[in-house]
Amino acid sequence: MYHPKTNEWDEAMKAVFDRIDALLEDRYGGSWRLRRNRPERGTTANPEADGLFNVGVFFTPGYGSRLGRGYLVEVVLATEEAVPARKRDEIESLVRDLLVEYLPEYFPGRNLSVDRDGSMYKIHGDLGLGRA
Repeated sequence: MYHPKTNEWDEAMKAVFDRIDALLEDRYGGSWRLRRNRPERGTTANPEADGLFNVGVFFTPGYGSRLGRGYLVEVVLATEEAVPARKRDEIESLVRDLLVEYLPEYFPGRNLSVDRDGSMYKIHGDLGLGRA
C-alpha cells in the first residue's frame, strides 16, 4: 500500500523534470541527431519519450553514500553521436542549477539539496511524506 502523499510527491517531481526537459530541448535540441527510433520533440504525450533528452530521477536508499538516501538525477541524451565531455558536464551543471532553483517552488517548506554523489547528482534532505 502506498502512502497517500506519494502520488502528490511523484507528480511534483515529474513536473520539475518536464520543465527542465523543455529548457534543455530549447537550448540543446538539434545539437545532435536523434537515435533512429526516437520520436521528434513534442510528438508523444510524454516529454520523457521524445526529443533529445530524458531527464528524471530514481530513488536510492543510499547505502554506502555519504549523502544517504535520495534521488539520483539521470540525464540521458537520445543520440548515437559522441557528446563531448565538456558539453555533458555543462548540461549536467545546468540541470543541477535548475533543480536548486525549482525544488523550493515545487516542494515548499522542505530542506532539499542537490549535490554530487559519485558520478551523479543527488537530491537529498527532507524526503519525508508526513503523516497519512
